[in-house]
Amino acid sequence: MEFFSHPDYHYQLTILLRLLLAALLGGVVGIEREVHGRPAGLRTHLLVTVGACLMTVVSEHYYLKYAFLDTESVVRLDPARVAAQIVTGIGFLGAGVILKEGLAVRGLTTAACLWVAAGIGMAVGCGLYPAAVFVTLIALASLFLLKRLERFFGRDRFRTLTIHAEAGTLDRAAVETILGRHGLQIADYGIDHSRSEVRYDLVVRLTDRLPSEDLIKAFADLDQVSRVRFR
Repeated sequence: MEFFSHPDYHYQLTILLRLLLAALLGGVVGIEREVHGRPAGLRTHLLVTVGACLMTVVSEHYYLKYAFLDTESVVRLDPARVAAQIVTGIGFLGAGVILKEGLAVRGLTTAACLWVAAGIGMAVGCGLYPAAVFVTLIALASLFLLKRLERFFGRDRFRTLTIHAEAGTLDRAAVETILGRHGLQIADYGIDHSRSEVRYDLVVRLTDRLPSEDLIKAFADLDQVSRVRFR
């Protein structure tokens, strides 16, 4: 009944506008993730931003509501405690979108986007509108522009090559010779022997484009090789 008895429409309208702005900014960041088919897309980012904004507003409201308490009161107010829990909670949500597939780790950018989306929502909830909009623009620039810029930089990538061959017929030097012709280097090396077969598990490093099927064919054409897998 307190809300209906003593309405503060200006304050309530400000809160609603904050929530709408948070939804807009979070949705803009989420659209980019949605377009690229990531598990956390438009709806997830929008909900994270709005939720963080609402919890920040509630934290601020508690502080304003009980601001009359003096230092002699047993109640201690700390408006930053709710914000701290938002940061902790978003960490668990971000961990859920990180996937490890062999040597590749996916979802780190999406997890970072969720973390930034929570920060944007908190900034809007505190009334830091210019900062929230500016961070949103930075996030969009990093997602759209920096990704294209990364294509001009040569960076190391790693793939796993597994070769099955007859025991005693294929040595490491022969393997390195074929890999060298395709611009690959061995970063890690594992070997498994049996009486009739030897299996090489190689982690190879490449800096240019992925090698074509010629690499697989080069090993498959060897009489002593029974199976090749490149992933």
